Amino acid sequence: MNKKALLQRITVNPEIFGGKPIIRGRRLAVEHVLGMLEAGDTSESLLKAYPWLEKEDIDACILFDKELKGKELQV
Repeated sequence: MNKKALLQRITVNPEIFGGKPIIRGRRLAVEHVLGMLEAGDTSESLLKAYPWLEKEDIDACILFDKELKGKELQV
C-alpha cells in the first residue's frame, strides 16, 4: 500500500477524542496505538485486541508519526 493510501486511514473528527487523529473514524486514537506499541505490545496482539483493526492501520499510525516528526505531513 502506498504512503498516500496509508495516510488516508488516519482521520480527524472533532466529535471524537477532541479532534485527535484516529483510525478510520473509529474510537481509537493514533497516539493510543503508538503508546501500546512503545509499551511492548506487538502488532499481532493489537490485531487480536481490536478485531476490526487491520495491519495497514498500524502501519498508517507508524507512518503518520514518522511524517509528523519529519514535518513532511500536510494536514
